[in-house]
Amino acid sequence: MIDLVITSRRAVLPEGEGPAAVAVRDGKIVGVHAPDAGLEAAEWVDLGDTALLPGLVDTHVHVNEPGRTHWEGFASATRAAAAGGVTTIVDMPLNSLPPTVNVDALAVKRAAAAGQCLVDVGFWGGAIPGNLKDLRPLHEAGVYGFKCFLSPSGVEEFPPLDTNGLRAVMAEIASFDGLLIVHAEDPALLAEPAGPGYPEFLDSRPGESERRAVERVVALARETGVRAHILHVSSALCLEPLAEARRDGVRITAETCPHYLTLSAEEVPEGATQFKCCPPIRSRRNRDELWRGLADGVLSCVVSDHSPSTPDLKVPDFAAAWGGISSLQLGLPAIWTEASRRGHGLRDVVRWMAEGPAALAGLDGKGAIAVGNDADLVAFDAASGHIVDASALHHKNPVTPYHGRALSGVVRTTWLRGRAVEDVPSGNLL
Repeated sequence: MIDLVITSRRAVLPEGEGPAAVAVRDGKIVGVHAPDAGLEAAEWVDLGDTALLPGLVDTHVHVNEPGRTHWEGFASATRAAAAGGVTTIVDMPLNSLPPTVNVDALAVKRAAAAGQCLVDVGFWGGAIPGNLKDLRPLHEAGVYGFKCFLSPSGVEEFPPLDTNGLRAVMAEIASFDGLLIVHAEDPALLAEPAGPGYPEFLDSRPGESERRAVERVVALARETGVRAHILHVSSALCLEPLAEARRDGVRITAETCPHYLTLSAEEVPEGATQFKCCPPIRSRRNRDELWRGLADGVLSCVVSDHSPSTPDLKVPDFAAAWGGISSLQLGLPAIWTEASRRGHGLRDVVRWMAEGPAALAGLDGKGAIAVGNDADLVAFDAASGHIVDASALHHKNPVTPYHGRALSGVVRTTWLRGRAVEDVPSGNLL
């Protein structure tokens, strides 16, 4: 007996969008059929014209637990993820205490997450000065790769790598065919903002700093053969060196984030530090170029970089405020709103927000509605809209630049391995 069949006239499958009946047994997809296939199942769900998507995969989430759990935690973050159609997250190695830079710290992180998660959770390790010997043990313990910074991270316990340190880390990770993910800004081109406003903050982190850092990563990836990934590309100046490197066979990929694709520097109100992130939100023209980078495949993933903090850290001074945007619950409708306006379909959104991130981290069985995959599924009402109310979100702190914004698309139900996500933690630690 099949446990569950979900039918939709808008199922988003690897081969395209169309009518389908998705059959589930023991948490796995066991068949994708025509809606009139005459299947017998213990439970039927007919979505009609509501779209059926694979569960999204967000590989860039700062959960912050333990140590800064008042900023965010596994219970609140995974509840927000499920509400946003995200069924798998991969947690960043900072801003938790301790940071995930050795096997003992990973054990602390996993113990903190145990029994709290409403969706599946994996973990990145960290690469910092002095922990070269810890990288292979972390890899063997199950982290999906290693994050490093080339400029100050904002927290003293996670310092950046210089060029020699980056080369050594790349060589070590290449030796076991791991993955390095890089916050790419060149510190030599960064400066303290000349004033408290957004224009001064934006000027202090120019797009050229990203491009120069990307060029450094490309050169060392070419030298060492490591697989590398550029995080949260905000500047379109990065697209040319990334495209050239890929044409040359360098093993490098890149992502961007909803806030870079849907917001712009021109619309940031005075003192609205909920818009502050590093690297920063740039101009409308730059935003258009990022969309072209997505369409061309130079950027392969759209992930949240959910980096929350308590409201008191978002003081009105852009120079002093914490830099991070909370959007884990809102990424799908935010991207769909802008993507549909630009002529993209749900198939494109799934490629950027489910397939691409799953492929990046090597999350087998995730990111697509396909036989053998986990039955992680989302009912997405693409035709409905809503106004974002920060106080109604599941993020622990109600701070988001999307407050008051009209977005298209509403997540109606999220299934994790064939079960509708409710308030009982059923997520696995991956």
